[in-house]
Amino acid sequence: MTSSTVLVAGGGPAGSMAAALLAQSGCEVEVFERACFPRYHIGESIVPACLPLLELVGLRDVIDAYGFQPKEGVYFRWGDKAWDYRFGSLTGAYTYAWQVERAEFDDLLLRNAARLGARVREGRRVTEIIFDGGGRPCAAEWEEPSTGARGRHEFDYLVDASGRAGVLANRYLGGRRFHESFKNVALWAYWKGGRRVPDAPRGATLVSSVPEGWVWIIPLRRALSVGVVMHRRRFQKLRADHDLAGIYHLALAAAELVPHVLDGASLTGVLRLEQDYSYAAEQFAGPGYFLAGDAACFLDPLLSTGVHLAMFSALLAAACISSLTRGEADEAQAQCFYEESYRRAYLRFLVVVSAVYKQHLSTESYFWEAQRLTVRDADPRQVFDAFLNVVSGIEDLGDVQGQDLTDRVVQRISDLYYDVHKTLQDRLKQPGLTDDDREQIRATAGYWKATVGAHTIDWSHPVRGLYVTTHPQLGLASAGVGQPADVLARRGA
Repeated sequence: MTSSTVLVAGGGPAGSMAAALLAQSGCEVEVFERACFPRYHIGESIVPACLPLLELVGLRDVIDAYGFQPKEGVYFRWGDKAWDYRFGSLTGAYTYAWQVERAEFDDLLLRNAARLGARVREGRRVTEIIFDGGGRPCAAEWEEPSTGARGRHEFDYLVDASGRAGVLANRYLGGRRFHESFKNVALWAYWKGGRRVPDAPRGATLVSSVPEGWVWIIPLRRALSVGVVMHRRRFQKLRADHDLAGIYHLALAAAELVPHVLDGASLTGVLRLEQDYSYAAEQFAGPGYFLAGDAACFLDPLLSTGVHLAMFSALLAAACISSLTRGEADEAQAQCFYEESYRRAYLRFLVVVSAVYKQHLSTESYFWEAQRLTVRDADPRQVFDAFLNVVSGIEDLGDVQGQDLTDRVVQRISDLYYDVHKTLQDRLKQPGLTDDDREQIRATAGYWKATVGAHTIDWSHPVRGLYVTTHPQLGLASAGVGQPADVLARRGA
């Protein structure tokens, strides 16, 4: 059997993970990355779901030893309420994560892909994708601006991990749909010094709501990442009377956590801005190609799911290509499996973010009114399907149909989310609880684990009759054919 040649466009977490997995599977992999690593990137907070994926490519122990700030949970000051989520409340081996400098974290991932056999070409930009007569990409034209070199590279499969640039989606597949509910603006900068919140888990991301949005504080090894999120409409109004620094400090002053944490701290470096960052491509896969990570979709940063979704989509893409190379699945099967699995993962987190926003007790400002999914943002039936595995076993949604389906699901998830933080805290008082109380704690803890924990697609929860297996080799397997010893991905994860 001959191996497939795969071009991975982009060397971030999605591209590096896909390249590493495919190289391990015996494919000939080229990675074209337009930047030269290490390079700056936002998205510094990692969730526990990334740990089993890093184990697959031999990186968990490396990153454990690297010295990144350990992260043991998240601390919310939301309206007039405060609560925390401690990953130690989860079960199994994935009870922590890290706060990382992405320049260093991403560099570790890219070098690891090269170590496993992928050929990494930094400073090389894809300028054009060439398609055959059937709409399948078959070659890429590239250039290296620093050297003036140009060329053409042919391949069997393309993993588009080009991030927000979105080579395939923006140039060839009709673009992306931006979510009306999350047309937000993020402003952030870095601070030296500062203090910790005594009640917060070690290394926790601190999230504090303000009247016009929310603030994040991420403790890194050498600095604090401090950002503000507000709706674009509010930002534009403020922009008429304030410069960016004025808007930033105005929002920070309204956050209850900030005066304590930034006491004695000093701002360093430049103020950065991103906007309109929640979107999804019209399609995630097609003949011979897969859109991974931010090239396919990106989500509001509240739950810090960006790196996880990038790595998870890389696992799906690598499993599909590996099985296609070995003739274990046909193109239509693999495309449907990838599209449905990745889109459900994205939609599930999208609805959870909307539900968390809904927990704010005051909805007087436009921001809090706007952060609600509507039927314009996502097909209601897809939303329902994406969440069945989360809500089933806790409470039946009942007969929910029609245009109000998305709102009903958001309402139910919002209620469950509140139950999660309440009952997880109640675990500290378990002596004297009834059996029913303990069962409810287990149920809600299971929900939180399903939201930010280690997701799996196993033989008992297939998508389109398929699931991802990593033993004895990475690929797709048919449900009901044996029971695999090692599985890593759960329906809709």
